[in-house]
Parts: sequence; C-alpha cells; structure tokens
Amino acid sequence: MKAFLHAVSFLVRLSWRTDRARLLKAFALVMVGYLATPLTALALRDFTNAALGGETGAARLYGLATAVLLIFELLMGHFAHLTYFELGEIEEEALHAELVRICNGTRGIEHFDSAGFAETMTLVREELGRMRLAVEAVLQLTGLLVQVLITTVVLATVDPWLVLLPLAGFPPVLISNASQRLVDRAKTASASATQLSRHLLELATTGSSAKEIKLFGIEERLIGRQRAEWDASARRLGRAQLTAAAARAAGQAVFAAAYGGALVLVVRRAVDGQVNVGSVVLVIALAVQVSVQVAAGLGLLSTLQGAGLAVERIGSLRDRVRPDPEPVGDPQDAPARLRSGIRLENVSFGYPGTDRLVLRDVTVDIPAGSSVALVGENGAGKSTLVKLLCGLYEPSSGRILVDGVDLRSLRGRSWQDRVAMLFQDFARLELLLRENVGIGHVPALGSDAEVRAALAGAQAEDLVAKVPGGLDGLLGRAYGDGAELSGGQWQKLGLARAGMRGRPLLLALDEPASALDPSAEHRLFESLVASSDAAARTVGAVTLFTSHRFSTVRIADLILVLDGGSVVASGSHQELMAEQGLYAELFGMQARAYR
Repeated sequence: MKAFLHAVSFLVRLSWRTDRARLLKAFALVMVGYLATPLTALALRDFTNAALGGETGAARLYGLATAVLLIFELLMGHFAHLTYFELGEIEEEALHAELVRICNGTRGIEHFDSAGFAETMTLVREELGRMRLAVEAVLQLTGLLVQVLITTVVLATVDPWLVLLPLAGFPPVLISNASQRLVDRAKTASASATQLSRHLLELATTGSSAKEIKLFGIEERLIGRQRAEWDASARRLGRAQLTAAAARAAGQAVFAAAYGGALVLVVRRAVDGQVNVGSVVLVIALAVQVSVQVAAGLGLLSTLQGAGLAVERIGSLRDRVRPDPEPVGDPQDAPARLRSGIRLENVSFGYPGTDRLVLRDVTVDIPAGSSVALVGENGAGKSTLVKLLCGLYEPSSGRILVDGVDLRSLRGRSWQDRVAMLFQDFARLELLLRENVGIGHVPALGSDAEVRAALAGAQAEDLVAKVPGGLDGLLGRAYGDGAELSGGQWQKLGLARAGMRGRPLLLALDEPASALDPSAEHRLFESLVASSDAAARTVGAVTLFTSHRFSTVRIADLILVLDGGSVVASGSHQELMAEQGLYAELFGMQARAYR
C-alpha cells in the first residue's frame, strides 16, 4: 500500500507540474463518464417500472435517458482517453528527463561503476514505458472510487445488507497487493539475468560485434547463453506470475460468492413483495457494475503498484548518486589563467564497491603551461589519474590543488567547463557531423568556421568532403543512412570535440591516437603540440596525455611513470633514460621491437 500511495502522490504532483490544464480536463471527463454508469442503472430501474406499470410516455422518456447516458459514458471515456494518453506521453518524457538529470546531475560519475545502479537502471528502463498507463490508472481509480461510493448509497436504499457487496471487494484488493509484491520480488531477483540476456542479444544483433561473432563462429554459443539467461529469468517470473494469478483468482471467488448472495437476497425480497421489479433490475445492474468495478480496480491497483515500485527505484537511483561534496573553504570559480599549476597531494583512489586502490599516495606537481605524459603498463592507473584531474571522481584520500586551491572548493562545473578531454573509450555519437564536433562547445555549434577549425586541429578536415551532406551529414547507421567511419576517424572526431574548447586550463588526452597509424599519429601530435603551446602562453594551460608510443611520449616536458598505482619516477625523457629505471626499460623494449 505504501508503494501505491507513493505512486499516486508522485504522479499527481508530476502531472500538475508538467500540464495542469490537461490534468484537470482529463479528470473532469473521467468523472463525468464514471458518474453516468450508476445513473444508467437508476434510469433502467425507472424504465422497467414505467413499462410494467403501463406508463408508455414515462417508459419512453426513461428509455431515451438510458440510451443517452450509455452514449455519454462511451463518449466521455473516449475523450478522456485521448487527454490522459497525451498527458501520459508528456509525463513519460518528463521521467526520461529526470533519469538524465539523475545520471548527469553531479560532477562525479562514481554511480556508473555500481552494479546495483546498473541493475536498478535496467528495471526502471523496462518499467518506464508502462508509466504512461499509470497516469490513466490514477484518474480512472479516482473515478472508480466515486462510482463505488454512489453505487453503495443506491444499493443501501434497496436493502442495507447490500452495502456489504462493495465491501466484499476488499479481500481481492488485499490479495492482489500481496500478489504484486511477490511478482516484484521475482523481478528484482531476476534483474541480473535479464540484464545479461539483453546484453548478449545486443551483442548478437549489433554490427560492431558481428564481425568477431561471425569469424569466431560463436553464434550458437551466444544464442544458447542468451536463451539460458532469459529462460532462467522467465522461469522465476513465470512461477511468481502463476502463484499471483492463483491468489487473485481466490480473491475473485470471495467476491463472486458475495455477488451471488446479493442477487439471492434481492430476488427473495421481490418474491415477498417488499421491492418492485425495477429494484431487482437496479440491483442486478449495479451488482454487475460492482463486479466490473472490482475487476477494473484490481487491474488499476496492479498497474499503480508496479508504478510505485518504479517510482521507488527512481528514488533509489537518486540515492545511489553521490552528491557533489561540500566545498572545502569558500566556494570559488576556476581561475581565468593557471599561474602555478596543478598539484596532487597524497592522492589515493579506489573505485566504489571495491577495496582495491587503483592509485596509491600520489604526490606530484604539474607546472602551469607544461605538457605532461603518463606512461606505464596496462592497469597502472593512468586513465584513472586523468579522470581524477578532470574532476569526474573524488580522491579516496588526499587532495588535488589548482593554483593552490582544493578542486573541491571550485564552484559547480567551473573547473569542468575549463577542461577539454578525449578518453580512451570515447563516445561515437551517431549524430550530424556538425553536432558530433560542436557539442564540445555548444554555443559555437552553429558556427561553420569554429567547427571546421576544430576538425582541422584534429587532422580531420577531410571528413567534411567525405561525409554526404558535409557538416550537416549524418554519421553512422543506427537510425538512418549515415556515413560509416573507421575507428581512427571516430577518434579524430572525439579529438575535434575536445578542440572546440578554445582556451581550456587542462587538455586531457587518454590514448588520443590509439586508432591511428604511426605516421598519422606523428602529424597529429605535431598539431597538438602547436595548439597546446598556444594555450600554454595565453592561459597557462596544462596538456596531459597518455600514450603507449614512446616516440610520442618523449616530446612532453614532464613524464610521469606509473607502476601499480604509484608514481615511481618523473622527469624529462633524457633524465628518465639516464636513470635506467622502468621508463628506460619500457622505452628500450619498444625501440627494439620497432627495429
């Protein structure tokens, strides 16, 4: 019941915020339609009595009233459906926006590393499409309650004992609530299997993975695993649904017994001459209505209980998102120019839900205007360090200072707005070419000159001619006949997005040329060096990059060598080679491989 009440409160408040005029219109139409139902039964009673009494004129009048009320009920239901369907669509869109805000409403992204967050998000996405029905259910249930109240009053005028007939609907309601909880627990328990099944299905039907699936010949194995996970989830849900259906049937049987008892009572009173035939017709009509009301009410309650669980899960998603930390000291904006640079003091970090530290007690100074390369074997912590410097994660311990100010003291997004980045797992945005690049700096999205300049800086200006439609051409085949790009071309577009931010304080590039050949990488880094030098002179910007190619790394002013989450060496290429440590060993291995 708590989930039901929570859902009703949430949906009414959401409807009021999104479109109160449409909500009031839908409510009025529903109420008028539901009020016509008991009035029809009353008109039918009077028609019967008039017809049996030989009152032809009155019988015609009541017959016409009955027909008008039936037509009116159908019309109001139809127009109400159109109204609350539109309202449901608006609310569904509002809930989509709410999910986006939950996922992206903070500076950090720790919640995306939580398995619980991912499972809950899967359940919410599945249920969100049904939330539109919940808006309808709230309005219909309100009308139904008013209808039941009027029906109860009318039945009491025939015989006080008939008041018990609507009350007999409570056992089915209570049993339905318990049944729905059983089904919801089964959904939660099978969430992991459902999520894995959908992932496997996506793998088997996505072009990017089809090449490997075909060449490895694992279609049957993949389908078999997907079917096994789906069957496990379906069996659990099927058992719960079967148990719930049996319990609901038992509840309906209780009401059916009360329904039969009511008919027997009124017929006996008619035989004894205590009520007229019209009253018998009235009770039969109202009893049928109560039967329909109970069945409809159970369905509506089931819908709203499911919606209530979805609302609770949305709240759970919100609770799982770590809020932005309280500012350390007085909140400040990011500096207009870096003066001293960035300092990491005893920074350690472990991803949420694990005890393993990815970075351990890192202390390092990055001077303003410098270029810094991070090197180390896979898993050394390079990408994690980049994300910390971008402000996407908070250190588990220690602090990061920008010109001596703790990063946690910087107001809102003021630091992230001055960061340009390209991550190793960059996004492939199947949008227009202009949008793909321009979202790096939305105010300049409509500027052909700025978008072309960013493409040129990423050595990707040739794509304008290759993509049909140029800057306004579609990329990818996800939802249209767009241009197909290679991995290197997608990566260059990601770099162009980063280049849209003209004066970043931090340019962070995590393997920015991993999909390029050595000659293309060399040309790209020559361009990056030129642009980073210009940014360093104007705003003291720091350029930070990771790369496995040491021919590229050696151009950096400062090289940080990571091993096991710690910085084990730092210096220029010449200094590190002279130390004959890990850097010299890695450089030598790669040089020998090239030779």
